[in-house]
Amino acid sequence: MWANPDWRGGLYPPHGSREDWLADYGQVFNSVEGNTTFYSGTPKEQTIQAWARQAPDDFRFCFKLPRQLTHVQRLKGVEAELEAFWEALEPLVGRLGPMMVQLPRDFGHAELPKLEVLLKHWPKQMPCAVEVRHSDFFHKGEAEKAFNRLLISHEADRVMLDVRPLFSTPAGNHLGMIKAQGEKPKLPLHVISTGKFPIVRFIGHLDSSINERYFAPWRERLGLWIKQGKTPFLFVHTADNRAAPELARRLYTLLTEDAGLPDLGAFLGERQNRLL
Repeated sequence: MWANPDWRGGLYPPHGSREDWLADYGQVFNSVEGNTTFYSGTPKEQTIQAWARQAPDDFRFCFKLPRQLTHVQRLKGVEAELEAFWEALEPLVGRLGPMMVQLPRDFGHAELPKLEVLLKHWPKQMPCAVEVRHSDFFHKGEAEKAFNRLLISHEADRVMLDVRPLFSTPAGNHLGMIKAQGEKPKLPLHVISTGKFPIVRFIGHLDSSINERYFAPWRERLGLWIKQGKTPFLFVHTADNRAAPELARRLYTLLTEDAGLPDLGAFLGERQNRLL
């Protein structure tokens, strides 16, 4: 996400226009997890055109398929809607990262044939990543093996949801923690790269020391994937997402020590505050 008013005075200028937020975001971060398509479906043409104008050339949008296709229709009979969705995103070609297929919590092994049909018809030029939440795929049994083989055979990636920091302590009285722990699935973390674009969704805690402890193994793994010629995507959340940019910056800084990545740009809001 990028449209968060809580980031004024930090990532964004304190009195900046909402219309500039994507451009401001793109001066610091080079990718975004696009939830808007999941909840609201295909964006309007003028909206997509505006995103194309505002985002830098090296920026990558990682949209989610609309929940109407994944959760309501459960991937059945979605061919026409998918074609329309991909056609609508045409102005962003060249700036599309892996498209994420987030499946319902009750989408288990029995429904894998529907996912296979989807992947067989997936455009070769568009990377794909799949996030599952059913317990079938977290026991290292035949169901999980079949799922991983399916992804590997179609060069699709498995989204890795790391909720360990979030659930490492009780929520206490913090409303954001209570809400996040109620919404996020408490699933084991299985680290595996089945394609060229591994996606990690890191759900952070309020305590920075907890976040860094759980992120420590990711430093080595992400660095390894980069050395292997892969392009990993790291998306960072916090309980209420107010501190997500700061956490993303901190974790990226840790990665630069290992992988030799370029420094991030300055947060515009912080820079303006220093000039005042």
